[in-house]
Amino acid sequence: MKRPLISPLNRRRLAAFRAHRRGFYAFWVFLVLFGISLCAGVVANDRPLVVRFDGHFLFPVVHDYSEDHFGADFMPTEADYADPEVAAAIRAHGWMIWPPIPFSYNTTVDNLGASAPSPPSWRNWLGTDDQARDVLARVIYGFRISILFGFTLTILASAIGILAGAVQGYYGGLTDLLFQRFIEIWSGLPDLFMLIILSSIIAPSFWVLLLFLLLFNWINLTGVVRAEFLRGRTLDYVRAAKALGVSDFAVMRRHILPNAMTATLTFLPFTLSGSVTILASLDFLGFGLPPGSPSLGELVSQGRDNLQAPWLGITAFVVLGGLLILLIFIGEAVRDAFNPRKTGFR
Repeated sequence: MKRPLISPLNRRRLAAFRAHRRGFYAFWVFLVLFGISLCAGVVANDRPLVVRFDGHFLFPVVHDYSEDHFGADFMPTEADYADPEVAAAIRAHGWMIWPPIPFSYNTTVDNLGASAPSPPSWRNWLGTDDQARDVLARVIYGFRISILFGFTLTILASAIGILAGAVQGYYGGLTDLLFQRFIEIWSGLPDLFMLIILSSIIAPSFWVLLLFLLLFNWINLTGVVRAEFLRGRTLDYVRAAKALGVSDFAVMRRHILPNAMTATLTFLPFTLSGSVTILASLDFLGFGLPPGSPSLGELVSQGRDNLQAPWLGITAFVVLGGLLILLIFIGEAVRDAFNPRKTGFR
């Protein structure tokens, strides 16, 4: 007999998730925004998407072309498609299709008509920052970095935390005691001060920050998994499996881990929101991503430093606050989906 694609339990969980309207709609809004940010290079870029020149199709978003490609009078340097002379040469022999936002996160906007930061306009929908960079473009790229950083940190930290909690709870005794003392000491270390020291030695980057924060964030899920394994190892079917000679790894993976994952999954959206907040906080304090990187925390810092440009602070508040609200709503829906009282399974 063919096994159903979705088990009855997962069907009930999915129905409970959909029944939580606020979380369900927040999930789809988040997916749309995240999808747009993943296509940031197509949505916001200072290069045309497609160029038709002399009967040939060119794709500047994926390939670099020099200016002399569009005429012998130009220099053999990287083409600036916003240059009026280059644009005129291209239009004389073809056409260009630009992204909806013709600026990248590091593009300096020329001819603002006002000193930077300039207010929102039809050209710059959310205005520019104090370095004349388009705020909307930086928000899109910063949103992508924040979510990808949060996802990566959450997945890696959860994997390590689940493994550590599983070993503690399953073996118990001296193993659990020594591990608990280590966690107590490790969690007491001042991670912010250590990050300040680290930033004075090496330049922080995406992977350096990820590795450093991973050293401390894996502790968050350890307690939950440890408690589930301490309870699960005393159950009759687990003892029966061990009596039949099933290896410890198989017992942990097949018989205890699925029950522990139910409690763990409900924490993941909240862990993700915490990871996003950590990166924004570090960027705001100046210990995050390298200068010039698109960052939501850097936008908050811009709003603080430019009180005469309220659109910067308002944009930072709406984007960062809206993102955290979406993640919290999704977390509430996931929590209801795995609640036995909602699904009818105990």
